[in-house]
Order: sequence, then structure tokens, then C-alpha cells
Amino acid sequence: MTTPSRVSPQEIYSRVQSGEALLVCAYADEARCRNIQLEDSLTFQEFQARLPDLPQDQEIVFYCT
Repeated sequence: MTTPSRVSPQEIYSRVQSGEALLVCAYADEARCRNIQLEDSLTFQEFQARLPDLPQDQEIVFYCT
């Protein structure tokens, strides 16, 4: 298991835009995610629906505020 690390918002934005990473709202509450959803991010429910099809090495970045 990899140790989580902190990265800058600019670095994450670049990774998400290039398709290297998925950005996921860490709240399970759909309404809360919708209120703070960042551009090109997935809600936790959307992430869970896509999880079976994601590659094992897919970078996933969870955020909360």
C-alpha cells in the first residue's frame, strides 16, 4: 500500500485533465458532494459505480472541505 501524500491543487488539476488521475469527493452524502463539487470530479456514488471497471493502478485523489 502506498502512503498518501499531499500535492498542490495545480498538480492534481493537471493530472485530472490529462486522465492520469480521478478526482473524487470523499463525502458519501450526494447532496453535500454536489454543493462542493470541483470541476471534472466524481461524486462518491459515481466513483463507486465505476470502481469495478477501473484499472488497479489508477491514481485516485479524494478531497473534502
